[in-house]
Amino acid sequence: MSKYLLNKFLFTVDRDPDLVERYRADPRGTVTWWEAERANQILNLPAIEASTWLKFTADEREALATHDYVQLFELGAHHFLTLTLFIALFERDYDEPLGFQKEYAARLSHWRLPYPDIST
Repeated sequence: MSKYLLNKFLFTVDRDPDLVERYRADPRGTVTWWEAERANQILNLPAIEASTWLKFTADEREALATHDYVQLFELGAHHFLTLTLFIALFERDYDEPLGFQKEYAARLSHWRLPYPDIST
């Protein structure tokens, strides 16, 4: 499991409005493309600087591909990164203020301290 790679995905997609829309429309395709094309790029360095070993586990890939933020949380993805990306993806689908945030909280309400480890 690579919590680093999960968090990197959440961070980089959330900061690119085109990627947010791509991920909303085609989550599985976006995850597959991102893992092949972007996962091994080193943040803040030219594209020619890259690693070669980072890959999602099957569980991580499936949770990302199905927008399963509860599973992502349980896998150790950072909750702030997950929340901000999923607000960008789904807040527009709710009529009430903070609608998505309330759903997010309700779906994670079964968790009590200690939360899953989010260290990378």
